[in-house]
Amino acid sequence: MNKQGFTLAEVLVTLGIIGVVSAMTVPTLMQNYQRKSYVTQLHKVYNELQQAAQQYMTDRNAVNLREAGLTSNDALANFVKTYFKVVKECGEEQEPCFAANYTKISGKDMGEGTGQPLNMTIASGVSFGFGISSTGTANNNRVAIFDVDINGPQGPNIAGRDVFILGLFNNGIVDEYGLTTAPGDKDSRENLFNTNCNSSNATWTGCFGKILNDNWEMTY
Repeated sequence: MNKQGFTLAEVLVTLGIIGVVSAMTVPTLMQNYQRKSYVTQLHKVYNELQQAAQQYMTDRNAVNLREAGLTSNDALANFVKTYFKVVKECGEEQEPCFAANYTKISGKDMGEGTGQPLNMTIASGVSFGFGISSTGTANNNRVAIFDVDINGPQGPNIAGRDVFILGLFNNGIVDEYGLTTAPGDKDSRENLFNTNCNSSNATWTGCFGKILNDNWEMTY
């Protein structure tokens, strides 16, 4: 019985084709996987922060966060320590809770990642840089700012990848910090993404709002 097999040349050509296809597709697959991982972690932080805010109001029988007493940095620090397991407190210093340097998705160097008065790392490895919002700002509905690095000082330390700015609003809703309208304004979120997140200016806002608009997908 005559048995025929592949020649060495045919095997080498096939392996070469597989290698080329892998080189073209594997980086994209890895990038997509990494982005989904970032969004999953961000979604978890979002849920936990929003649930904590709602519980804070319930525990104090209040209709909003300011009525519940969330009106100072001390109160905000106690809020985080009460509803999250804090494993590291960095005070006003960024390091070691945050990395020493951050960039934007455009490649612009942003220097230190947070200028917030309070910096902490929680048990999940997420770092918060946070502070109370002044009631005299354009958006009186926004109670606090949270700079969030979902994996602490670990890379890539890029705003819009593993670093986001969240706003905590008076009704307990977490949304894009840059909104000067009510939470949920999709048009304003999109505009903030185009003018701030996806640009080379020195503003960080807009990345989180884009993810909310795109139903928890990192499409950019």
